[in-house]
Amino acid sequence: MTIKVLIVDDSALVRGVLSEILSADPQIEVVGTASDPLIARDKIKQLNPDVLTLDVEMPRMDGLTFLDNLMRLRPMPVLMVSSLTERGAEITLQALELGAVDFVTKPALDVKAGLEAYAQTLRDKVKAVSRARPRGRSDAARPPAASTRPRALRTTEKIIAIGASTGGTEAIKNVLSAMPPDAPAIVITQHIPAMFSAPFAARMDRCSPMSVCEARDGQQIVPGHVYIAPGSHHLLVERSGARYYCRLSDAPPQNRHRPSVDVMFRSVLDHVGTNAVAALLTGMGEDGARGLLALRELGAHTIAQDEATSVVWGMPGAAVRMNAAERVLPLEQIAAQLLEWTR
Repeated sequence: MTIKVLIVDDSALVRGVLSEILSADPQIEVVGTASDPLIARDKIKQLNPDVLTLDVEMPRMDGLTFLDNLMRLRPMPVLMVSSLTERGAEITLQALELGAVDFVTKPALDVKAGLEAYAQTLRDKVKAVSRARPRGRSDAARPPAASTRPRALRTTEKIIAIGASTGGTEAIKNVLSAMPPDAPAIVITQHIPAMFSAPFAARMDRCSPMSVCEARDGQQIVPGHVYIAPGSHHLLVERSGARYYCRLSDAPPQNRHRPSVDVMFRSVLDHVGTNAVAALLTGMGEDGARGLLALRELGAHTIAQDEATSVVWGMPGAAVRMNAAERVLPLEQIAAQLLEWTR
């Protein structure tokens, strides 16, 4: 069964390049293109696509307004096509909050060559997005229920480690917004481009009672704080005496990713041991599954997000198949369980 794709972009060059790249895969059929959201609205009705690729900045109606209307009236899998700029990053994060499943970036210069350079990634993302469970607008806006917020903690010796990819920006938001301000320190690896990680950390800081930042090399890890891996470096946890520190590494990608969840989990295994609790959230691929298994085998508590609440059940699904997860839980229960284990 082929995946029907509608491409929405105001650039004729981008529409042509995306059409050529995606059509090269026999599992993907580009059923149409649109130069703005108003044309796209009519073509969605006519062509009934499985996946929409959507530019973030377009004439007549901006991509965010269109996406907001789409996710309220006809939720469907959407892959955002973003520019690698600070403004592009902020708009893309808003789009993910509104219900877009994932995004790809297009370079500012030589767009054709830049897109062709990661043609296979584009095709893989379209396939993953087609299998995703799009959230309606009302779901995207719903905060975690107050009843899921556990009481504040007293212990400060634990570290919580979280990994995520596709769908992870909103899953992480769900977990962090349910944490008390004095929760144990949290380290996070989310697959995200370098330009996007700082705006993502700032966005999480605004929605969490904890203090959230993009991790810096040598930064001390302390309770009440969250450290998010920069999009260009692996995030490792190191210990010196009784203190934990962030260590950033530009070592080669692991599982095709830098930052890699497995790299972070292995450092947590080596330096935190059974004082760690770990969770693997929604995401495409298998990054983090083996690291989670190693943590469980050591005796640390581990969680995988369940299939029903995952946008893409790739990473947590791989962990479940490996028996790496002590618990498999819906997203809304993960924060409470992590906190329970750190008491």
